[in-house]
Amino acid sequence: MNQLSPLMPAKGVFINNAWRPAASGRVVDVYAPAEGRVFAQIAAGTKPDVDAAVKAARHAVEEGAWSRLTATERGRLLSKLAVAIADHAEELAKLEARDTGKPMKQARADIAAASRYFEFYGGAADKLHGETIPFLAGYFVPTERVPHGVTAHIIPWNYPAQMFGRTIGPALAVGNATVIKPAEDACLTPLRMAELAAEVGFPDGAINIVPGLGEEAGAALSAHPDIDFIAFTGSPEVGILIQTAAAKNHIGCTLELGGKSPHVVFADADFDAAIPVIANTVVQNAGQTCSAGSRLLVERKVYEEVVSRLNARFASLRAGSPEMDLDLGPVINAKQKERVEGFFATAAADDVSVVAEGLVAEGVPAGGFYVPPRVYGPVPRTHMLATQEVFGPVLAVLPFDDEADAIALANGTEFGLMAGIWSTNASRAIRVARKVKAGQVYVNAYGAGGGIELPFGGMKKSGHGREKGFEALYEFSTLKTLIIKHD
Repeated sequence: MNQLSPLMPAKGVFINNAWRPAASGRVVDVYAPAEGRVFAQIAAGTKPDVDAAVKAARHAVEEGAWSRLTATERGRLLSKLAVAIADHAEELAKLEARDTGKPMKQARADIAAASRYFEFYGGAADKLHGETIPFLAGYFVPTERVPHGVTAHIIPWNYPAQMFGRTIGPALAVGNATVIKPAEDACLTPLRMAELAAEVGFPDGAINIVPGLGEEAGAALSAHPDIDFIAFTGSPEVGILIQTAAAKNHIGCTLELGGKSPHVVFADADFDAAIPVIANTVVQNAGQTCSAGSRLLVERKVYEEVVSRLNARFASLRAGSPEMDLDLGPVINAKQKERVEGFFATAAADDVSVVAEGLVAEGVPAGGFYVPPRVYGPVPRTHMLATQEVFGPVLAVLPFDDEADAIALANGTEFGLMAGIWSTNASRAIRVARKVKAGQVYVNAYGAGGGIELPFGGMKKSGHGREKGFEALYEFSTLKTLIIKHD
């Protein structure tokens, strides 16, 4: 991947299992973050394309072949797509790595996760059951979970392959027809996986994709009057726009809006186990992970020891291009690189010290969007490094005095997505974990984003609703009650 392949031209928008030209006739350039150069193009979808995609989805869910499939048949199709993704894993991993800049090992893991989403929801499709409710004499009252209808999915650029499976897997399992607006910065794997879905037999209109700019295709999709539910992952600012659009049409939405997730390290923690995990959670995907453990809260009496261990760990970390397969790749684009370097500049101006740092490897392409991974400490509690999401490989270390102080500090931002508690005192670890306000809390472990089976979502300004696991099936369905008088 050192040499850029010939420009990959835009295929268009994907509607009813076929590519068609975008109504605008325009394209959007896609940059390879590792080189900083255009290597592909996507169609610039706009409102007419969104209208056509929603119309196709509406037909699919109400009249088309998709509407006539049983839950078991839907599950089998999802399982077939899981296999197809696994069979094309290396092709998809190379595409994902080039598109996002992440190391090949991370890209391969992401493709495996995308396949696993479809495998999981393929198995779950016919296991979403209703109940019966005791009522008045002479009545039989069953409930059932039914699809919303047409669901809109606006997915981010940091994990395009994973997010494709994570958001449409449960929606399809329940029986919705989907319209996806992927991020313009990186979306080539979802476009390819949509082709694979058509190849394994998904009916027309079940999966439709409209690539393009957020302010055009994304805005048109979120505001469309014939959408029944919206799933969005992205910034809190755009989340407000999505939720406003949903409210105007009186429909529901799930929002995952980022975080400033803490690791809470007590003096009795197993540092040998904790430090490698803590470092990985902030450099994985160059820190461009909503659930990155970007705040490290350390009991004051072991602050120096933890910082010393971080220094040794980060000294070995290297950022490089995908084929180098190092610890992290570049950030996604020039704007994001400028944002991360802005945090560096502010920290320097405020005399916040760099206490550990990795390097950008020698020999990376000159135009790539690389930044070194860094650790800052002690970071003042009100400093932007401690309160704002950097979305880069930057860790802020803050000391705390006791358990109560740790809890207050952990809960001291506007976010509440994830947290990790590190202590060999089981009672304290559980006690603290239950008091931290976050959608997922790990004890003596931390998995950025959590497992596919584990419900995932935020509190406070990290959003609302739950993705992943069986809980996502409830988000993408609604409860219908039948009241049957039989006497």
